[in-house]
Order: sequence, then structure tokens, then C-alpha cells
Amino acid sequence: MARDRSSTRRRAGMLAAALSALTLTGALSGAHAPVTATPEPRGARPRGHDVSSHQRRVDWYTARAEGARFVYVKATESTAYRNPYFAGQYDGARRAGLIRGAYHFALPNRSSGAAQAAYFVRHGGDWQPDGVTLPPALDIEYNPYDKHHRCYGLSRGRMVRWIRSFSDEVRRESGRRPVIYTTASWWAACTGDSRAFSGDHALWIADHGSSGPGRLPGGWRYWTFWQHGTRGRLPGDQDLFDGSAARLRAFARGY
Repeated sequence: MARDRSSTRRRAGMLAAALSALTLTGALSGAHAPVTATPEPRGARPRGHDVSSHQRRVDWYTARAEGARFVYVKATESTAYRNPYFAGQYDGARRAGLIRGAYHFALPNRSSGAAQAAYFVRHGGDWQPDGVTLPPALDIEYNPYDKHHRCYGLSRGRMVRWIRSFSDEVRRESGRRPVIYTTASWWAACTGDSRAFSGDHALWIADHGSSGPGRLPGGWRYWTFWQHGTRGRLPGDQDLFDGSAARLRAFARGY
């Protein structure tokens, strides 16, 4: 993923024809004709991407034609920043027929997990069981603003408690546990490879190896989303969902 305010940070089941047609028909405005996208091979994982203010005004219809089926959009950071392009990106993705969700970039040294979660939900991080809204996502990784405090100055125990506080507040306000975006190295260094979240949180693993994610962090046995690169055919970072298109829609509904 990419930082919004300074330097850049690190960063495929076919949809049933009827569902795809229904989504596009209901979502298109008069200014756009339906997009004809090449269907994925049966059994292929849905492709997606994640964007922030760096991508600004995304051509979502082109992105869908290029194969995008889902996207995560950065909404907030800490409790003082909102992506100024969020509404256009989030709503634009939906109009083009993509399943979309919002993510929050954590700065655990700035305020509590609960405070940042509440700010996030108020400013785009809410969830509805409508089949087109992905659960809220927590982006937690190395501190991009201070290389000397890569874990934000928090002990491993405090970091685990911070993440739990964020998760509990997101669940209280939205009804879903957040997806956790992280890297195996950060999770090991900053949480002690905590296994406290693997049982009830979907994993969004960032690993830019070409053959698939390597070791998974913290007791997770499988990944739900994989961010596999920062360059590709889709705007922003490149992602896959580990399942069919039908499973992706079920996951969005909360099943």
C-alpha cells in the first residue's frame, strides 16, 4: 500500500453471468455503457487491488475491464487524516460493479486502538451485509514516519492490546471483525508473532514474492487476501482473493 502524505510505502472462479449482469445493470449511470470484461477461467482467483489518494480519480470501468473484481480503498489514518478522494473512489468502484471495502492505516503511537477504530468507522469504515461491501480492514505495518521506531515505540504486549482494542471497537460499531493487513516480518517483530487473532480475523498478507506468500504470521493457516505487487494492470497495489468469485461475495455478506 502507499502512504498518502509523504513518500511511498510498501506495498481471480468466474462471476455467474446473471449476477454480473445484475450488478452492472443496477450500478451503471447513464454516462456509462456496460463494461464487457473477459471472463476468468473457471477456478481462477478473483483479482483485485488497493488504492489510496495517490491514485486520485480512478477509471473504475477500465479497471473492471482489466479484470478487477474487488478493491480496498484507504479511508483514514490515525484520527486526523481522511483520504480526500475516498468518496469518489469508493462509490465509483461500486458503480462499476466491483466489491469494495475500506481500510485504515494504523499509527498506534498516536492514539488508542478504539479511538482510531471509531474514527475509521465514522469516515468510511462501516460495513453492511449487502454482498458488495468487504469488511473493514486494518493496515498495520512498519512505521513509515520513523525508521528508528518501526513498532511505534510499543512493546509487543502493548501492540497486541492495541490491535485487540481496534478490533473490538470495529466489531462493536460495524458487526464485523476487521481484516488484518500485515507482513510476516512486522508481525513477528512487533507482536512476537502473536496467535491471538488467527482464529477470528481474516488475513491480508503482503508478500511480493512471485510464487505466492511464504510463511504466514501468527498462527494463520491460510490467507484471505494476498497483496503480491505494487505494479500491474490495475491501479495501485495488486491483490488476489483466495477463493472463487462466489466465495468472495459470500465473504462480503459475512458468511
